Amino acid sequence: MGNDTSVGDVLILERLKVTSQSSVPAFILLLLIYVFIMVSNIGLVVLILRNRSLQQPMYLLVCNMSINDVFGATTVVPHVLRDLVTSDSERYIRYTDCAIQAFCVHLHASASHTVLMIMAFDRYVAICNPLRYAAVMTNRAVAALSAAAWGTAFVLVAVLVGLSVRLSRCRSLVFNLFCDNASLFQLSCESVLVNNVYGLGYTVVLLGSSLGSVALTYLRIATVCWRSQNRAVNGKALQTCATHLAVYVLLVVSGFLIVILHRFPLLAEHRKVASVLGHVALPALNAVIYGLLNKEVRHRIKTGFQNNKVT
Repeated sequence: MGNDTSVGDVLILERLKVTSQSSVPAFILLLLIYVFIMVSNIGLVVLILRNRSLQQPMYLLVCNMSINDVFGATTVVPHVLRDLVTSDSERYIRYTDCAIQAFCVHLHASASHTVLMIMAFDRYVAICNPLRYAAVMTNRAVAALSAAAWGTAFVLVAVLVGLSVRLSRCRSLVFNLFCDNASLFQLSCESVLVNNVYGLGYTVVLLGSSLGSVALTYLRIATVCWRSQNRAVNGKALQTCATHLAVYVLLVVSGFLIVILHRFPLLAEHRKVASVLGHVALPALNAVIYGLLNKEVRHRIKTGFQNNKVT
């Protein structure tokens, strides 16, 4: 198909197959979860920034994760909420908006991995080299690592989406509830070999470096804890690492599930639900894991409520 083949600028989105009776409960449930994500994650960031005792590298990196969760949920959830209450004739999106949404969706996913890699390094230094922790994880180092995490994700995703945007379009139906990179290049009738090669390389680099660094980090931490005879230190190390590892496992399982479901067209509805849950369940769980399940954060929240009652 030649490069001059194109269609209109307005694209049609697939819908989630829900009955008219279940669309309202689904809308209310998704809206409540979205409100919880926004309130809990933004509240966690404000709490950390307002308390000097929480302005430590570990919690500053948690701010990165919370900001990314708010960004990821806002990219997808309001869009899905709108489509739950609109008719099929109104389920459309402009191509430019679709490309921007695809970029934001993949930036959120990529930043989730790069930020968690930095958090794993922070836990490694804190447990394996505690005497050097203050010298290594300075505020400047945290800022530099955070910039590297976001910058790396931005460049990788910019190239990924840019390769799809360059293609001409011969279709107008987006095979998803929202736009992602696969939705973009599936609109073209041109060869997408370059897209597939880069997409595979992007996945291998991101997931390979993520899985490799986290696995090596926790193997090293496990070795140090096994050799140590201090139960108190080991217990604290396991507690701080368990939250990070739980979030990472959820992220990886969610990502692999969506990738696998993409390979089975008959499970398209399951893929749509899994895609939405990936941008809803993980941000909500992250706020709970890093917030309510963290002893220091819980203490600060409790103290804040008590001070408000006294006032």
